[in-house]
Amino acid sequence: MIELRGLTKRYGDTLAVDDLSFDITPGCVTGFLGPNGAGKTTTMRMILGLDAPTKGTALVNGKPYAEHQFPLHEVGALLDAKALHGGRRAFDHLLCLAQSNGIGRKRVTTVLEQVGLADVAKKRAGTFSLGMGQRLGIAGALLGDPGVLMFDEPVNGLDPEGIVWIRTLLRWLASEGRTVFVSSHLMTEMAMTADRLIVVGRGKLIADATVEEFTSQGEQWVQVRSAKPDALATVLTAAGGTIKTADGDQQVHGLTSTQIGDLALGAGIAIYGLTEQRATLEEVFFGMTGDSVEYHGLLGTENASAA
Repeated sequence: MIELRGLTKRYGDTLAVDDLSFDITPGCVTGFLGPNGAGKTTTMRMILGLDAPTKGTALVNGKPYAEHQFPLHEVGALLDAKALHGGRRAFDHLLCLAQSNGIGRKRVTTVLEQVGLADVAKKRAGTFSLGMGQRLGIAGALLGDPGVLMFDEPVNGLDPEGIVWIRTLLRWLASEGRTVFVSSHLMTEMAMTADRLIVVGRGKLIADATVEEFTSQGEQWVQVRSAKPDALATVLTAAGGTIKTADGDQQVHGLTSTQIGDLALGAGIAIYGLTEQRATLEEVFFGMTGDSVEYHGLLGTENASAA
């Protein structure tokens, strides 16, 4: 379990993390979301004792990370896949980590097989692609068979097969009762992987909710296709619905699919499609964090008008 209480970090005049308090509990995948510069990586570094907090505490299994005698047995982490000696072979890189925490050679072989790198165990890590480096970093996180796992952008550089693999791995680790904390910018991937979300912006906590609770805060509507859209719009508007037209279908707000079906039946209007819709995780995320984005790029139309 990970526990943060009033965690704060200042770099001069910059407040990178602002009084964060939340728990990351076992048995589920917790996604850590926020725009660039929101303080996600800094928070993870403080949990691992790589940065000292200006104020507050970060505990892993009831202790600061630095107080664990064999920390790899408590928490495994991948924050930067490039943080390794490129001249070392993959096996030797993991063996150095293992020996520092009383872990045997057999476990090194096991995790290399688990991440799909057994055939390149004797190759130098510096020759690895970005995706292979990610897999090696994940192997290092798994090395001590820890109950707490932390990953910062673990799908970065992975091919489609690798993305499915890491998604399955994360959910399997959580199903074993482990604490799994994952930072990512890929909203679609988080929607398929995470059970719970921690959302931050400009260092402050914005949301702490399940994925279902978080997305339920977005817009919801019913997509309708009918034989007589104009007549149906009149009926639904009279019943309190709001109608928008999109790609030939009608988006109905303010009425449930059951109500729409009953109203259409009463009016003798054939319904060809009736689908409940809600805003995606990405759409809700942008809506909640829009004021926290520090870096705004120009769109093509804006560039054209500026020229």
